[in-house]
Amino acid sequence: MNIWKTKSPDQIAEAAEHTQLKKNLTAVDLAALGIGSVVGTGIFVATGQGAQLAGPGVLLSFIIAAVTCGFCALTYSELACMFPVAGSTYSYSYVAFGEVVAWIIGWDLMLEYLVAASAVASGWSTTFIGLIQSAGVKLPKAFLTPPITTVGHKVVLSGGVIDVPAVVITMLITWVLYIGIRESAKINNIIVLVKIAVILLFIVLGVRHVSLANLQPMMPFGWKGVMAGAAIIFFAYIGFDAVSTAAEETKNPKKDVPLGLMICLGVVIVLYVAVAFVLTGIVPYKLIDVGNALPAALGRIGIQWGGALVATGAIIGMISTLLVTLYGQIRIFMVMARDGLLPPAFAKVHPKHRTPHLCTWITGSVTALIAGLFPLPMIIDLCNIGTLFAFILVSIGVIVLRKTRPEVERKFKTPGVPFTPLITVGFCFYLMASLPRVTWYRFGAWLAIGLAIYFMYGFRHSKIQKTA
Repeated sequence: MNIWKTKSPDQIAEAAEHTQLKKNLTAVDLAALGIGSVVGTGIFVATGQGAQLAGPGVLLSFIIAAVTCGFCALTYSELACMFPVAGSTYSYSYVAFGEVVAWIIGWDLMLEYLVAASAVASGWSTTFIGLIQSAGVKLPKAFLTPPITTVGHKVVLSGGVIDVPAVVITMLITWVLYIGIRESAKINNIIVLVKIAVILLFIVLGVRHVSLANLQPMMPFGWKGVMAGAAIIFFAYIGFDAVSTAAEETKNPKKDVPLGLMICLGVVIVLYVAVAFVLTGIVPYKLIDVGNALPAALGRIGIQWGGALVATGAIIGMISTLLVTLYGQIRIFMVMARDGLLPPAFAKVHPKHRTPHLCTWITGSVTALIAGLFPLPMIIDLCNIGTLFAFILVSIGVIVLRKTRPEVERKFKTPGVPFTPLITVGFCFYLMASLPRVTWYRFGAWLAIGLAIYFMYGFRHSKIQKTA
């Protein structure tokens, strides 16, 4: 038995060919899935957090994060076309590096998606609570607040019991995913249009009130502040890789996946930079409401109705982000179970809905617990480091597979290999280095737990280890 044993491209292709999942998604559906996943808590909540670290320089933070994600999208497109199968980075790593690395990245992706979905649910709850309280509705704080919070990098008791709204919305979305991806995609497409309209409304209403004085000095905390902001703002871009997890359910993955990725990132980058400019232009960065940045900014300049409308749109918009993020996690669980690295229950497909139903409910329940019990800043930091680590492996994987699997057809080729992937790795490492040290400790502990599970269960039950 060999922990470095790799899958062949033929094994990946066979899994995609004999899938029990429905193949009915198009490039437009994939772009909407990506936008639905990306445009959510990041833009509505993380923008304010990034501005506290970078000041008006958060504009540069958005651009740096966008460039990093643009390079990552190029590498993802090549691998998604080569291996149009669910599992994203996990499946690619199995071919490029071998089983133990595939397990590590799969375990890392669990951290990324579980924590990202929890962060979205937590951010949704913050915005929802802000909206209903502005309408004069009073609710008990104990059931709106996680039991712990962060002060600086210290964890302290908050006096709360559980964030009930975050738990409720997570379980509702879990039920939608249980019904089926086509139905989920239809709901997602509608919500994406709503959230883009809301963001455009914020830009149109706010741009007339921009004061260039609020943008001075551009970098009050220097370049270090801009990079710290970019490390947080990066959360606002997380989710575009969920497009590649849907490859197995796409009609023409070799064409639609790259197109869907590029449309998604193009739309998102333009929207984000515009929002960052308007937000820091109408509100001094020190006065931005971190938990409710966009609606509060409009309220500050006297457009109360606009603030309420944006808050309502944000609440609706973040629902699609939660839907797509949970979807990505469920598909990764399913593929790992299909390979024998997780219990087979995770791979079971419902006879009627054609969805991995047990995996869906387990994932939703764990996500709800994380969202209900942990504070948003802690969740975001963990999500970012897991995602950046995954992007690094994808970039290196492109270089490795060009050497080890040159015969595999590539409908899309990442330009400038090996330089483009190496630049991507550099950007990702730089952003990871800007995250707090305690986040690295938590990430290391997570990976150590994952390796222990692999050697105790995954290695012993791996299907590829049992083949000649």
